[in-house]
Amino acid sequence: MKRLTVAIIGGGSRGIDAYATLMSQSDKYKVVSICDYRDVRLALAKKEFNIPNHLLFKNEKDFFKKKLADICVIATQDQDHVRHAIKAMSLGYDILLEKPITPSKKECLRLLDAQKKYKKKVIVCHVLRYAPAYLEVAKLIDKGTIGQLMDIDALEQVHYWHQAHSFVRGNWHSSKETSPMILAKCCHDMDLLQYYAKSRCKCLSSMGSLDFFNKKHQPKGASNRCATCKYIDSCAYSAKNIYLKLWKEKGSPKNAWPFNVTCTTYPLTEKNLKKAYENNEYGQCVFTCKNDVVDHQQTIMTFENGVTANLCMTGFTGKGGRIYKFHGTYGEIDLNEERQEVVIKRFGEKEIVEPFAKIMKKCSFGHGGGDEGLVDALYNIITNKNDAATTLASSIESHLMCFAAEESRLKNGQMIFLHKQL
Repeated sequence: MKRLTVAIIGGGSRGIDAYATLMSQSDKYKVVSICDYRDVRLALAKKEFNIPNHLLFKNEKDFFKKKLADICVIATQDQDHVRHAIKAMSLGYDILLEKPITPSKKECLRLLDAQKKYKKKVIVCHVLRYAPAYLEVAKLIDKGTIGQLMDIDALEQVHYWHQAHSFVRGNWHSSKETSPMILAKCCHDMDLLQYYAKSRCKCLSSMGSLDFFNKKHQPKGASNRCATCKYIDSCAYSAKNIYLKLWKEKGSPKNAWPFNVTCTTYPLTEKNLKKAYENNEYGQCVFTCKNDVVDHQQTIMTFENGVTANLCMTGFTGKGGRIYKFHGTYGEIDLNEERQEVVIKRFGEKEIVEPFAKIMKKCSFGHGGGDEGLVDALYNIITNKNDAATTLASSIESHLMCFAAEESRLKNGQMIFLHKQL
């Protein structure tokens, strides 16, 4: 078996901690080069993957001087993706592209034109399309377990501390710097909805706003930083409770999200984690950050084949995980990440409960086994043994849905007809 070589630009929690780690554990791949602007991440890559100094890069200009591998993994910030992908294709790389593709509809189409020009494979990291439980639900629907699918009710529980970490304090706090939250968090969901519906979205309406994470909700006498705040132990959103307490509850993991984003000093210890949030953006009061993305949003949609769907994205949940309910003419299916189970409810029959553990048959690295599933599938896609589930062309539909949802939200829920815009 030929080992495919891999070069990665963007050495963060997805580039290094997810894809590089999984690939290095497989005999199908060899990670040979990393590009990241942070010395600490390059040092980690050198240590973990035995990459020589001359293949560690701090800037994209040097990284893209020549082709270094078979595959280029692009795990940079959203607005950098298209530039990096086009440059990589021009050098002859096939690409694994982190989602979202880009926050711009125009750039999506530009990238698709570039792919047609260079004739290279671009696989988008919609990892839930490779997760066993989500694939199991698709099989059940396809074989008519619940008759004809009529509608889908989807709840995206962002989880209160995930909302604070990623969309208030963190990398995706600003739609101007990255993407609107409906795209950053829910392009997974939009991709899944059109996948299950087996149809393009005809039209949608969306409403939502940033109502809570702002200055007017800051408690009286609170500090602008958690470390000096009198509410540090009682506030649910305090950095101490989110990072230090949660880290201990999870068994003090050495290199796990979100702690590996909050603290980039290694090894990850209690002392280093505490020092990090006391001094960086992850220790800011959530009510005084410069965030502008929504904290809740509701989208209703109709697909061209008549299937309807509702997607509720909210940062106000005590637990995380998606909860999807599929309604058919002869039954229902519940996919519940919070309870880690798929429930089949055919009308007039006894419910069948399938735990994720039974469906997956092995421990999950991330996204319910979707990360492993994508990395496993990638080899056969690149070597032309299988077709890709998440090609660039198929993945753009989810982004068009997100762009339309954000347009509708900004127009107070106006109905948007998607494909009349193209």
